[in-house]
Amino acid sequence: MKANMGSADKALRILVAAIIAGLYFFDIISGNVALVLGVLACVFVLTSFLSFCPLYLPFGFSTKKKE
Repeated sequence: MKANMGSADKALRILVAAIIAGLYFFDIISGNVALVLGVLACVFVLTSFLSFCPLYLPFGFSTKKKE
């Protein structure tokens, strides 16, 4: 796995995951919506920590700065 996510991309994903968690804990979202968004938030956090997004591969997309 070659890293293909930059720091801004990772920070944005973690921020979105935190917002989703906040919406859930304050009972703003519930049911199936909470379940789907919760899974999405977990994927965002996981890909942020790995610095790798598999959906970027088929498109040759990368937000990481060139070295």
